[in-house]
Amino acid sequence: MWSICKKELKQFFSSLTGYIAIILFLLVNGIFLFILPDSNIFDFGYATLDKFFDLAPWILLFLIPAITMRTLSDEFKGGTFEILQTKPLSSWQIVGGKYLSVLIVSLFAILPTFIYVVTIHSLSAQGGIDTGAVIGSYVGLFFLAAVFAAIGICCSGFTNNAVVAFLISAFACVLIYFGFNAISRLPVFQGSADYYIEMAGIDFHYRSISRGVLDSRDIIYFASIIFLFLLITVKNLRKK
Repeated sequence: MWSICKKELKQFFSSLTGYIAIILFLLVNGIFLFILPDSNIFDFGYATLDKFFDLAPWILLFLIPAITMRTLSDEFKGGTFEILQTKPLSSWQIVGGKYLSVLIVSLFAILPTFIYVVTIHSLSAQGGIDTGAVIGSYVGLFFLAAVFAAIGICCSGFTNNAVVAFLISAFACVLIYFGFNAISRLPVFQGSADYYIEMAGIDFHYRSISRGVLDSRDIIYFASIIFLFLLITVKNLRKK
């Protein structure tokens, strides 16, 4: 599994594509948080990173599918998937290696944003920032990236076209992240099943962890979604 992970990382960082993806993630966040007037943290007047944690999921919705779109689709298109099958690797090891590589790349993108924490903390007039909420939000952001990675790899396994894989996975991430919340707001569900429908969406559990409280129900939810999409990917590979 680790050999697959190293191969994916080497392939991702062997060209400018990987670096550009991470730089764009940091650049877009920086522009919105420190330059644009409507979302500028300095103009907000409070030592908080709430705007960053509200914005980051939107960027991850497109960054992660861009990272995962070639993980399996290029294997099918280039005919290298048949070579992988001849190796002493199980389907779970192949999928696990590719998934681990995406998680590592996601961490490379998220870790530099800790400079925002240091900046806001040093600029705060008194008391600093809410450390518990920040830690919880970063944990939620990692789980969010982990779920999107599982969805992206799953979608990449259904096509040999990387662009199609990107579009499908981006749509699936948006649907699972916002879809249940939108459905729960329909008048027919108000006052009855709206809460339970909202609980089925990623946004509900991300916001729950972002409050700084690590609830086992949220962790179990994220782990279950990740396992489900990885299982679908493995089943799909075995059919091929």
